[in-house]
Amino acid sequence: MEQVNEDILGAARKVIAVHINYPSRASQRGRTPAQPSYFLKPSSSLSLSGSSVERPAGCELLGYEGEIALVIGKAARRVGIADAWSHVAAVTASNDLGVYDLRYADKGSNVRSKGGDGFTPVGPALIPADAIDPAKLRIRTWHNGDLVQDDTTEDLLFPFARLVADLSQLLTLEEGDIILTGTPAGASVAKPGDVLEVEVTTADGGLTTGRLTTRVEEGTTPFADFGAGPKVDDLQREEAYGSREAAGLPAPASVLTPELKAKLESVATATLSSQMRKRGLNNVSIDGLQATRPDRRVVGLARTLRYVPNREDLFKTHGGGFNAQKRAIDSVNEGEILVMEARGEKGTGTVGDILALRAQVRGAAAIITDGGVRDYTAVAGLEMPTYFANPHPAVLGRRHIPWDTDITIACGGATVQPGDIIVADSDGILVIPPAIAEELVDDCIIQEQEETFIFEMVKQGNSVDGLYPMNNEWQAKYKEWDGSHND
Repeated sequence: MEQVNEDILGAARKVIAVHINYPSRASQRGRTPAQPSYFLKPSSSLSLSGSSVERPAGCELLGYEGEIALVIGKAARRVGIADAWSHVAAVTASNDLGVYDLRYADKGSNVRSKGGDGFTPVGPALIPADAIDPAKLRIRTWHNGDLVQDDTTEDLLFPFARLVADLSQLLTLEEGDIILTGTPAGASVAKPGDVLEVEVTTADGGLTTGRLTTRVEEGTTPFADFGAGPKVDDLQREEAYGSREAAGLPAPASVLTPELKAKLESVATATLSSQMRKRGLNNVSIDGLQATRPDRRVVGLARTLRYVPNREDLFKTHGGGFNAQKRAIDSVNEGEILVMEARGEKGTGTVGDILALRAQVRGAAAIITDGGVRDYTAVAGLEMPTYFANPHPAVLGRRHIPWDTDITIACGGATVQPGDIIVADSDGILVIPPAIAEELVDDCIIQEQEETFIFEMVKQGNSVDGLYPMNNEWQAKYKEWDGSHND
């Protein structure tokens, strides 16, 4: 196979990169684009395998992203998807390097953060485009010998032919131009002295680009004071490393602390409901559902998923692949509750055994849907409770399109926002605004203590007149009783 050389690099007039294209990366980023978006990298950023790349002086976060690069073989202008692949001459490995320290100054263009000299190594060999199925490629990245990225092109959000066709609608792709097609999950940060390797192969391993190797060096020339200098914060560190944990950052403080969760688990839903009613909140219950585990009581933060009514043309674009339903399931975190808006439509399943199991494996506290459940026996056999309208054998596409996630939804007659606190048990399901949770549960504890006293007094034969609710005389007796029980 032909090796990538200086002549090939010199033929590239444009380097165009795609922001997000792999479902694994979309899940990691928490956002999935409906259409591809792009940025330009200068051709001067190109380099060959075996080259070194400089982490600029004063910078902390040199991010690496293993990618598959398309090399355009003949000019493409306003081509269709069916014809687009014929304009690609070859594929090779690439590494979309960039410094997160300068992202703040780029306003989304990535010119400085990703345009540095040597920030786009490619090679070492070209795989002819006519010898491969573009949907059956594998990409892997190694960081100091450790495999950190490993994915395939089988389920891309935007297949390669679509990228070529889409770009050609507005600009001419010229012979030699390079398209970077996105990176899978696992991209992270490299430091001076590190060695990065990227390899693209066919799925069966029969054809390979060989390993694209890049060594990181420390820059010694500081930035001039007449331009934007390096600047980072914890958000950029999290973005660069892929997670707060990988960046060595503490987990964000949750409104649902272990102490608050324990309090909410200790009080009855009826008490919570009455205290919210006293605060003017009368429409905070998710109604009309049954539970697979009515013996369980769950407390957790809401994640949300919305289904819209099925429309066949839209289901083709939003129903398949790593759709909103799968993204929601695959991103739910430990202790969270996935709440689904299905418009009360009972004529199809909104979750089945495999996805419910995936949610349980990820640590979800529960699933709540005001639609149907498929594979009811298997779902009911899980440890994780599912709250649902009824069992139904039909698949999702009969009535629904999974549309979007982590937005305000309606479920069982209640409005639910991401981050709301959900308390669910056999008595019902309540949606608690996080801002009032601490005060609310403290008042619930007091109310239940008072009701314990009232119950004992009634048990002893006292009339409820003046006792329930308590008048001044009974209030005084309660204070004396409470003091003796809390000494």
